[in-house]
Amino acid sequence: MFYIMKKTYRLLIALLFFIFTHFQSQAQNTTGTDFWLTFGRGPNGIINLQIRIVAGEQPTTGTIYFTQLGDSIEFSIAAREVYTHKLTENQIQAVYNQVTSVSNKSIYIHTEHPVSVYALNQRFGAADATNVLPATALGTDYYLLSYFTSIDAYAVVAIEDNTNVYHNGNIIPAETLNKGDVYYYVIYNVDLTGTHITTNNKPIALFAVCPVTSIPSYVGYGDNLFQQISPVNTWGKNFFVPVSHLTKDIVRIVASKDNTTILQEGGTMLYPPAWQTSYTIHAGQFIELELSLANKGCYIQADKPVGVCTYLTSDSYHGMGESDPAQTWIPAIEQKSNNLLIAPFMPLLGTNLNDHRALVVTPTATKNDTKVSISGGTPTAISGTWYDSDFVGISFYNLPLTNTTASYYFTNNAGLIVMCYGVGHNESYYYLAGSAMRELDAAFYANDIHFQDLKDTTFCAGNVSFRAEIENMGVEMDSIKWFINQVKEILPYNQLEWNKTIFPGNYEIRMWVRFENNDTISKTGMMKIQSCNNNAAFYVNNVHYQDLQNITICTKDVVNFRAEIEGISSNPGSLKWYIDGEEDVSARDSLEWSKSLTTGEYEIKMEVFYENNETAEREAILKVEVFWVKMRNVRY
Repeated sequence: MFYIMKKTYRLLIALLFFIFTHFQSQAQNTTGTDFWLTFGRGPNGIINLQIRIVAGEQPTTGTIYFTQLGDSIEFSIAAREVYTHKLTENQIQAVYNQVTSVSNKSIYIHTEHPVSVYALNQRFGAADATNVLPATALGTDYYLLSYFTSIDAYAVVAIEDNTNVYHNGNIIPAETLNKGDVYYYVIYNVDLTGTHITTNNKPIALFAVCPVTSIPSYVGYGDNLFQQISPVNTWGKNFFVPVSHLTKDIVRIVASKDNTTILQEGGTMLYPPAWQTSYTIHAGQFIELELSLANKGCYIQADKPVGVCTYLTSDSYHGMGESDPAQTWIPAIEQKSNNLLIAPFMPLLGTNLNDHRALVVTPTATKNDTKVSISGGTPTAISGTWYDSDFVGISFYNLPLTNTTASYYFTNNAGLIVMCYGVGHNESYYYLAGSAMRELDAAFYANDIHFQDLKDTTFCAGNVSFRAEIENMGVEMDSIKWFINQVKEILPYNQLEWNKTIFPGNYEIRMWVRFENNDTISKTGMMKIQSCNNNAAFYVNNVHYQDLQNITICTKDVVNFRAEIEGISSNPGSLKWYIDGEEDVSARDSLEWSKSLTTGEYEIKMEVFYENNETAEREAILKVEVFWVKMRNVRY
């Protein structure tokens, strides 16, 4: 255990809680409308390749296009439902890479509305799955995380024409890739972890597709790995890694910069072998830890951005009688989300998989606010055994996913990250089910809101605080510039923090940065500023919405709602009411209404549209206790 003084310990917990609670529901995340995918080979046998698509808040239609075949299939999904496509033998051959080559063995998925996409590469006794990142989250700079015993591989999918790919600075392949092209690279007796994959400023999708490995390398029972890697610009410095019910997992941490110092609490160092818990490594180097469920998770902190993956191990290693190697990406704590929609996997061919689970990570202080809705059903609080890491104030919950055809919708206003896995005899999969995908290499914040989230947040007119967080910023006087509606701001020139009074309207905020190597980049966010003079409030049983957090409403009949609003629009739909994220259509445009509610906790939101076209939202947590009075026989 590395030594941290009590004062530093308290500051660390406060910092992590700030990170979790000061990022709003993400604008850039693992959901999207455009996705690129390919598959690498696994162990020999009959192959089952599967794609699962989970619809968001809106029903959607979409297509799955097979580049090599030149044809597509169409599908439709109801809101919060799951669509599964098992690839035919012809489709498998059109996407399944086996030898080092350039091909067009890719899949392009497009939907009308945002969805989550996952892919499974499985045969009887071998499996792994991955989340598929939307095209908007792809990048040009990657370090690979893998795990091998005798063979390793990766696959690159180009999403634009004229893409050049570089392997540790060397161009590969010789030819230029065009949109939909795949470069598949396989090598023997080399561990590709830490390999630097870059491009000529063209975004790509990168997949770790190790054909077969044992984890750890000295145990038997190999399996394939399948995990899409996130670009370096989304890597962070603070991570919390949960542990599966198998009691022992392994984690790898790869550096993106030289002289990266990594601290950890809760793991045991495996590589390099040592008792210490602090290491300084260089770009492309990695350390490996063993995690134990008894330690209630592992906290990782680095002074420069790092990439982290966790691995399920062979059953002979942990002794639980099930599982095989499987790999998942672990996002930084900064990539939490307020709500996530996921789905487990169920192979459509022979399988040993019989236990499907979700690992839910959230702050300890608000863990009991975590709710889950199955297939659009009533959200219910997660109750049972939480694993609490007292060191950092973060908890995780291991939730069995018993309905393998359903979607699971998780919510927590303090933020959460969810991983999914499944195990059986000599068979496992593991994948990131959902998180944000914010750009963290150079980012700015307005009133602590990340620039990619600004367009989803309405600000009140007045003083706005801006703050930049930048890796390797230059030291010259023109290292940072700020622009509002394309006009350079003079006073905050070269400033990381500044304030400005902004009046109602729509604004484009841009930050320009020059790095130490003289590369430049700009980040842009769209802000909506409104006048907050309009008054709006609601009451529940005559209790003001801001006071609801301190009381429980007791009732044996119905709960009464009442709105008091100035300046509301007369148009239909100007007043909407939501319970646990779902609009109560029967209460639309009603200033007073009633509803029967069972004992429980509810998120109540009132949305108002004013005459001047501005909007406002009022939210509260409502606690309800239903009581019934049983009358005995009474003689009057």
